[in-house]
This record gives sequence, structure tokens and C-alpha cells, in this order.
Amino acid sequence: MRTICLTLPTNRPCAPAIRALGEEAAYAAEHFDVAVHLLVLDSCDGEAFAAHARAVRETPRPPNVIAHHLGERAQRGFLRRVIRDSGVAKPDLMLDLMLPTEPSYGACTNRAFLIAAALGCQSVHRRDSDSRYQTSNGTPVFPIHHELRALGRPAGDAARHVYATTLDPRHAPKPVTMVGSSFIGELSVDIAEIHRLDPNVYADVVGLWAPGHWSEQAKRELAAESFRGGGTAPFTRDHSVLGLIDPMRVDMCNISFHRVHERVPLPPATNTIGSDYFLIHLVHDAGLPGVLHNRNIVNFYTGERRTGPGFPAYQTRFAKFFLSMLYLNFLYDRMAAAGDALLDDQHQVRAPAIAALVRESTALDRTENVRRLDVLDASYRQLGGKYAAFADTLAPRRERLLHEAGQDMADFALLIEAWAALIDASRATGPHPFPHQPDRDRR
Repeated sequence: MRTICLTLPTNRPCAPAIRALGEEAAYAAEHFDVAVHLLVLDSCDGEAFAAHARAVRETPRPPNVIAHHLGERAQRGFLRRVIRDSGVAKPDLMLDLMLPTEPSYGACTNRAFLIAAALGCQSVHRRDSDSRYQTSNGTPVFPIHHELRALGRPAGDAARHVYATTLDPRHAPKPVTMVGSSFIGELSVDIAEIHRLDPNVYADVVGLWAPGHWSEQAKRELAAESFRGGGTAPFTRDHSVLGLIDPMRVDMCNISFHRVHERVPLPPATNTIGSDYFLIHLVHDAGLPGVLHNRNIVNFYTGERRTGPGFPAYQTRFAKFFLSMLYLNFLYDRMAAAGDALLDDQHQVRAPAIAALVRESTALDRTENVRRLDVLDASYRQLGGKYAAFADTLAPRRERLLHEAGQDMADFALLIEAWAALIDASRATGPHPFPHQPDRDRR
């Protein structure tokens, strides 16, 4: 029997999503020979945390589904033990990178990776709090159906469990390292209002995540395709393809990894949209097989991103996403050029090679990012209203944001170099790494 981790990180009220996750865990346990650790990593407190605890407690589940609802206090205690036992340098910084005070898409998933290792899980299956499952004939369409059919199998064997294959036969001995799909519904980044206000400004802004040397036409084509997921067509019947998965075709709300997450973590950047997508690119660029299926999740947005203090906070994360792309585009190019050289003779990612590339990226000239901020400033002032007001707040933070984007990469290199020791220490914590008493607050 395999042991897997089905996880949902959250910092907002999402009891319905947690109940649905419990149903997916039960489906996995009832249809496959697996034990499922259902892991909710909860940064909420007060009534939201209590509602999540009730959802975990009250959702029916078979005996081979074990639920863990961990607030930040429990997570911090676990991380302190693991960091201490690992013997890594700069333990206080390491704790900050794993559980920062500011939101971090990468850090919350890295915590899931470490906890999954402690629980003896071979794979991690991630969902998001602002999404829900499609239904077919009144029955939820769970992505884990395709994930467990193929994940971890040698690609040559997994070919019998998919509908089609585009994989070069030379990759057949490698394990299926990622299985994923995308979403339907709202854009994965909450910027549809910009498109409604001015499609040309939208193209200018979204095109900022392309490499600086791309032509304007190429940037506009990227903008037209970006953040749209699987389109709008609802699920009707299953389809899955074994191959090297295009990173543009999958999303972190609908993803699973086998072992690769134990070799390389995600960038721990704070307040940066898209910081959790690095492994999707690494799997593709290293030539590791994956399966792309069509059980898309439905994406939606909660209102806090669009009004009050939530708007500038979200727009800051969007701006930092663009600044991160200076470094990430460099890394993606270098990883693609290296290809199979990123793997050892066991088809596992060579983490030191990735860390070296990340460190190299920190020396990049920042001129391209200065231009990104110039375009963002001009575009938002053209939109006017709250966007112009945000541009006013962005201007005095330019130097700090430029510095943070580079420092985020230096922190990422440090975390990669420590990751093997952290994973080993997590595995050594034993079968009961968490306290049994409820964790009632964030601290």
C-alpha cells in the first residue's frame, strides 16, 4: 500500500473546500491501494480556524484516511524540531524561510513537502482553497483519479494507464514525476478587471512576465494565453496524455509530484504570485515524464483581493511576480539547455546543479526589472482610479522591491542547499510528528 499526502494550504475561510478535499481523500482510499494523509495547513485563526476544524472532524472518511489540521503553532513546532535535528546553518533564517510572517505561495507548499516526508508519503497532491471540483452526472470529478493511476510508475508502464502518449521512448525508464491539469473559471491571477478597463494596457502589463528580449508581438501572444487555464469548456469525459508536460498547461491548484519535491523545494519568496510554479518547469526541463489530464478544477476568487487593503496587497504580489521573472526566465532557459544533465543515473534531480544556477542568477543586471516597474507605473496611471493610487504607493518602494527580488533568489539557493538535510530530518521524526491536542491559534 502506498502512502500519499493530499494537501490544502489556506489563509482564508474555506470550510467547503476542506469538506470537498475530504471527499477526494475518501475516493482515493476507496478506489486505490493507498493510505491517504489529508493535510490542511491553516494560517487562519479564530472562527475561521474553528470552522475548518469542524469541517475536518465532521467529513466522513474511511479508516485509511488520516486527517491532520495544523495551525501555524503546530507547524512552527514541527519546523523547529526538524531544523534543529538537521544541523543546517542559519537555523533562524531557515525557520523564517519556511514559515514567514508574510504570505508565501512557495513556503506553504514547502511545509507540506516536509510534513509529507515525516508522514512517510511518496507523493504530494496539492489543491487550493479558492477552487472547487467539477461534477459529471452529479458526481465530483476528482483529479486524484488520474494522479494515482500513473504517478511514480516507470513511464513505460504508465503508458498502459493513459489515453495517449507523446513521450519519446528514451524516457520510458524514468518515473512519472508529475501528474496535473488546470482549471476553468476565473483567471488564475485576479486581473480580469484590467482587461475590461483597457485591453491594450492589459497586454502591456501581462506581457511583462516574458523575457525582456522578446518581441512586442511575442509578448502580446503570451499575454493572450496567460492565466486562462483550461478555458471554459466543462468536463464531459476523461482524457490523459503521457509526455513532457508544457508548464503552461498545468496549475498548482491541480498538481501532484512524486519524489522530485524531496530533492528541490519551491522558492520561498514572500508576497510574490507564481513563486510556487518552479517544480513544474524543472520537471519539464529535466525531461521527466508527466501526465496531463482534463479533470480541471473550477477557479474562483474571494472578495478580499478586490476591495480595501486587499487590493494593494494583491497588486504588490503581482508586481513582485514580474520582478521574479528576471531570475526565473534565466533559470528556465538554463535548465532547458541542461536537460537530462540535471538528472543523476537514478533519474533524480541533481539539486546542487539547480542551486548553482539559482546562485548564478542573483548576479543578473537589474535594468530589465527597472523597465518592468516603469511600464507597470505608466500602465496603472493610464488606468486611473485605484490603479493610479497603487502606482503612487509603488513608486517609493522601487529600490526595496528590486532588492527583494534578488534576495529572494539568494534565499532560494540557500534553501535548496539545506533541503536534503531537512527532508532527512523530517523522515526521522517518526510516525507521530505532531501533537494530538488541537492547535487553536496561529502562534
